[in-house]
Amino acid sequence: MDVLRPALININGRIYRRNTIKEDQYEPEEEEDFSYMGPPASSPLEEEDGSCDSRPIEPTEKGFRCAIDVPSVLYKYIIGKKGETRRRLESDTKTSINIPKPGVEGQIVITGSQKAAVSSAVTRIEVLLESFRRKQPFTHFLSFALNHPQVQEGFLRFKDQVLEQCSQDQGIDESIFQNPAKLHVTVGTLVLLNDLEVTRACEQLQRCQDIINTITEQRPLLLDVTGIEYMNDDPALVDVLYAKVQVKDGSDKLQAIADRLLDHFVSTGLMVREWDRVKLHGTVMNTLFRKDASADVAGRRTNMKEREPFDARNILKSFGSYHFGELELKAVQISQRYSTDCNGFYTSVGLLNFS
Repeated sequence: MDVLRPALININGRIYRRNTIKEDQYEPEEEEDFSYMGPPASSPLEEEDGSCDSRPIEPTEKGFRCAIDVPSVLYKYIIGKKGETRRRLESDTKTSINIPKPGVEGQIVITGSQKAAVSSAVTRIEVLLESFRRKQPFTHFLSFALNHPQVQEGFLRFKDQVLEQCSQDQGIDESIFQNPAKLHVTVGTLVLLNDLEVTRACEQLQRCQDIINTITEQRPLLLDVTGIEYMNDDPALVDVLYAKVQVKDGSDKLQAIADRLLDHFVSTGLMVREWDRVKLHGTVMNTLFRKDASADVAGRRTNMKEREPFDARNILKSFGSYHFGELELKAVQISQRYSTDCNGFYTSVGLLNFS
């Protein structure tokens, strides 16, 4: 780690430095320690007794308590191997930490005689949870659907022609083509681990209505899906081939919507920023599909050594300006990664219309 530019995370508007240390509580994963760096200029300062206001800490007859909504899948990271992590947290902060039974959704309740002690325990738990949340595979994604009939038909023609003309090229076979019903542009991915978190994400999407209305003027966007491009720098060793997506009138409205949505979800802590701008693309071929038909929709978080690339030089030469079709884009949606609806597209859990 670069000590002059440490990795930072944002939890409830507060910035923490992340220092990775290897311990034996989690195998084969690593436990991470964090140092609090204080609130940003726009956040309220901590109170004089050292407690923070990111969570409501309530007085009780014996002291203070704070309840945190935590998905059950993350309980184990607070408990630790044989309960060691919880005991250490309780000992260090002089608090008691009550955790629901495994698999039972509920709240972690922290109690203590001092408000500052409860606040300290809450902060440490939240930072620890955020660390291990980032190690979870994403469960949902924010996207624009491209599975319009015209685009699907154009994609199927593209697939047939590529297989007819380029099937002898290295690594090309039918298994690496996208399912036409799942064509989409990914804005960003989310880790939503229970119904409460799904509801929160959907509520945040609805709060973007003004952003959408300002850019689209409450009208659908006519999109043109034309041309193909590849992700890496060697056309002979390609893992992802995608269709280019742009607004028919040549404006940057789609890019503006995607970037503003990403900014909003990053600011809420529901997404992690990986790039300065959203890369607008609709995946048409992906070597992840060779092993898993429900593979990562964003083409990330995978072991590259397990992927067999394909030679895309002839595809690019013959189909570089291929026209897949046009469509009216009317909505942005949050979809569930591994679930599909009756039409074959990913199941939508949240929808925001453009008009």
